[in-house]
Amino acid sequence: MTKIILASQSPRRRQLLRQIGLEDFTILVPQADESYDPALPPEGIVASICRKKAEAALRLVSDPDAVVITADTMVFLDGLRLGKPHSQEEAYTMLRALSGRTHHVCTGITVCRCGRLDTRTENTAVTFRALTDREIWDYIRTGEPMDKAGAYGVQGKAALFVSHIQGDYFNVMGLPLCLLGEMLTDFGVDLYSGEAAQ
Repeated sequence: MTKIILASQSPRRRQLLRQIGLEDFTILVPQADESYDPALPPEGIVASICRKKAEAALRLVSDPDAVVITADTMVFLDGLRLGKPHSQEEAYTMLRALSGRTHHVCTGITVCRCGRLDTRTENTAVTFRALTDREIWDYIRTGEPMDKAGAYGVQGKAALFVSHIQGDYFNVMGLPLCLLGEMLTDFGVDLYSGEAAQ
């Protein structure tokens, strides 16, 4: 059975891999340069970073037949990146900016195997309803926003804020499963046979 390696420390990505039947995989967290050219479009930024993660991961993998998966997800509002907040005040500023507006969640995915490397991207439009200051601060006090890009996680209480999603819901969680499934199939991974790979 071919070894599957998820080069990510995200618990949500682990959960999503298990959701599509990949139970037996290894976690690897490579140290990669995550700088990028700010002139790139959102899809170009996440593609560039997840490719760097893949190259860093491959330097740590001794099995050339292993399937390595890396991903990078970012939130953009009006083309500007919203990272993880460093304080409750910064989380408030982000959520206030997202209130009543549509933003974009972009994920880059790179899959590698046997010297072959493929990178693709997914872009999902997410619309928040108008939020009150009390709702924002009540949400911030749950602690959920502090380790998440854009200061929210759609899989948590922030689901109450989302009025509309156009695109892949799982992309908003950090791993677009339809796109990943297509890529894994292209790399010879059988997601339906009960075996992790062939």
